[in-house]
Amino acid sequence: MPDSRRTRVLIVDDSPFVRKALLRIFEREPSIDVVGAARNGKEALEKTLLLKPDVVTLDIMMPVMDGIDTLKAIMERYPVPVLILSQFTHEGAELTLKALELGAMDFVDKSSTGIMDFLSLANEIVTKVKAISRSKPVRLAYESSHTLKYASRGIVDVVAIGASTGGPPALQMILQKFPKDITFGILIVQHMPKGFTASLAARLDSLCAFRVKEAEEGDKIEHGLALVAPSGLHMKVGKGAGSVRLDVEPLNAIHRPSADVLFRSVSDSYGSRSIGVILTGMGADGAKGIVAIKNAGGKTISQDEATSTIFGMPKVAIESGKVDRVLPITEIAEEILRSS
Repeated sequence: MPDSRRTRVLIVDDSPFVRKALLRIFEREPSIDVVGAARNGKEALEKTLLLKPDVVTLDIMMPVMDGIDTLKAIMERYPVPVLILSQFTHEGAELTLKALELGAMDFVDKSSTGIMDFLSLANEIVTKVKAISRSKPVRLAYESSHTLKYASRGIVDVVAIGASTGGPPALQMILQKFPKDITFGILIVQHMPKGFTASLAARLDSLCAFRVKEAEEGDKIEHGLALVAPSGLHMKVGKGAGSVRLDVEPLNAIHRPSADVLFRSVSDSYGSRSIGVILTGMGADGAKGIVAIKNAGGKTISQDEATSTIFGMPKVAIESGKVDRVLPITEIAEEILRSS
């Protein structure tokens, strides 16, 4: 039977307008109860410990105690699913990615709409609150000596990775382990709002032994280079392989960029010389593409349930029967290197 228990939410934001708008959004949703609101991080921590909510919506920039310090304290003292309310600025994007690394499950870009149109974000906010309320926070333990020894067999040209909710820290866990001399290119689809994929690529580039960048039209697919699909555009392999194309087709895809679109393109161009990897996330994006890669002779890998923030995309991919290995996030980098 479905869980009929209502989701108890604590709202944390220094803006009275945003607090009121969130309250109105949640009051319209029968399955959600707002148990309290806080104006700063100090109040947020006190009310989290007192009220024990199922989900905290957390503003990233606040007085007294900012969102990052608040998140750290919550994760140490009462780990609970946290939805970050971010703003797309350089600083805001950096802090959002840091929050995801520290255990926040997902985020909403509240600057994507005008302040007076905040209610237009209602569906996205409610959907994400419901999704993360059914999961436990996953904190990944990053290893200080992260690059692995690698003896290439020269049988893989491209590793294609698809991820959504919980993806940024999972990608970091994998890519940080790859040495500089990998003999394959990496193509990544991470569902994120516009603008944040560039910040994600820059952050990964600063942490990895090889180059990571947001993809641009015509970029070459090269050994030791990871390309992150920009939000709002599908990433595909160009004719004859060797480079990427960016466009909006197909328009009917639920996500843009879509892991399915990328994987199918990779299967067509690289076939058995490809690896498809599906990571944590809501929904089913990537499952059909995983089938295409497997049917073309490529290898397929999925993140397991225990280490997934949301076991949606991996679950559907696994149910297709076309996933070769189901592994915890801590073992996926090793499997990719062994298989390439």
